[in-house]
Amino acid sequence: MVKITDVARRAGVSPSTVSYALSGKRPISDATRLRVQAAVRELGYHAYGGRGVVGRRSKVLALAAPMRSGVHVPVVTQFAVSVVTAARAHDHDVLLLTQGEGEEDIGRVAATRLADGVIVMDVQLQDPRLPLLRSGALPSVLIGVPAEPDGLTCVDLDFRAAGELCVDHLARLGHRAVALVGSPPEVYVRRTAFARRLVEGFTAAADRHRIASAVHPCGTGRGAARALAERLVRELPALTGVVVHNEPLLDPLIDAFGQLGLSVPGDLSLTAVCPSPVAASARVPVTSVAVPSAELGTRAVHLLARKLSGGPVPGATLLPPRLTERASTAPRGA
Repeated sequence: MVKITDVARRAGVSPSTVSYALSGKRPISDATRLRVQAAVRELGYHAYGGRGVVGRRSKVLALAAPMRSGVHVPVVTQFAVSVVTAARAHDHDVLLLTQGEGEEDIGRVAATRLADGVIVMDVQLQDPRLPLLRSGALPSVLIGVPAEPDGLTCVDLDFRAAGELCVDHLARLGHRAVALVGSPPEVYVRRTAFARRLVEGFTAAADRHRIASAVHPCGTGRGAARALAERLVRELPALTGVVVHNEPLLDPLIDAFGQLGLSVPGDLSLTAVCPSPVAASARVPVTSVAVPSAELGTRAVHLLARKLSGGPVPGATLLPPRLTERASTAPRGA
């Protein structure tokens, strides 16, 4: 199947320029438009759907939620449900885009007017979708904040503050050696914004409290949890506090530490950044900073609706983290 990126390559332009040339949304020089049209004919490119008519709304919002390696699907589902629910309140349906990089999907939607706007998830610090989003080819809101958010509308939990809040809580309880069990390694390799910022907050707070710290990305599954628990005990023998940013590992980690003779919270205090129901239902209910998926999805839709109506929108909205204490944390030595 011929993609919009293939057309862009043949015409020697960007995918966003192809989108403009096909949609007529922005002025394009005659020479460029002719090159794009020639590339479309030569490659046999067909825009999907043909629903869009200039000046007419599709009453559809797109949700770009790439199903990449390391993405925790249940959390993505929570976001998607909140977006769909909020969109219905604005009389819109939702088109789900799951392609790995997403630029192709967004470019196709922009070119064919399949949707009035797009909500973008799994944002990277240097996200390849940003040039297309900044171009204005399709109104957008990001759930996530890239390294340079200028010219974009973003909403997210303040993950840096969330990492700090977890360490502050452990430090108040007297813990002097802490570890972060992070997302799968590929999430950091992609420089996913929320994961990187949580590490920044965790490290900054540990340095501020002058306590020993370590950061360990981790895959999912009981084998990965057991291997990491053994490594932490071996490399950080004074460890008494753990922050988990990888919710599938909560019960496996509690079990793994238990098999090594360490109880939660008797020997180890454990906190997490994850959805509240996950933390509350763990084998030992876990003190946590909630990831407010419902609120973030709803806010993203409201911001996009305001954009579509021509109203003013803020550049970046960061929700302050809130920590809920549960049974997994206790004073050191208690």
